[in-house]
Amino acid sequence: MDRDFLIDLFSDFGPVTIRPMFSGFGISADGTNFALALRAGLYFRADEETIPRFEAERSSPFSYQTRARTVTVNSYWQVPERLYDDPAEFTEWVRAALVAAQRAALRKRPKAKKVAAKAKMAIKKKAKS
Repeated sequence: MDRDFLIDLFSDFGPVTIRPMFSGFGISADGTNFALALRAGLYFRADEETIPRFEAERSSPFSYQTRARTVTVNSYWQVPERLYDDPAEFTEWVRAALVAAQRAALRKRPKAKKVAAKAKMAIKKKAKS
């Protein structure tokens, strides 16, 4: 998938940022990454609320091969090909992917604060000794 194709594909959704990433592009809106366009296809961010939709379409999660094993990334699922011919439904799936990515970002934030707090405490302990 080339950049121009992606711009056209997402045009009904609204403005997106398309950046080179791995062997393709990362796609984001409002600063949140929600899609990957790779040689293997287009993948949307998914979570426990949206994965059943992908499963119902017989879609599969993103996976790649390392020297030792196959790694499956359950947070990104391949977009069903039929959606490319239905801009309205494609846009619904894009919105769902963005919301899934935003939920994931909210879940990550508290962990970062905890790590920062632990690091701060470690620095204080080290300064006292």
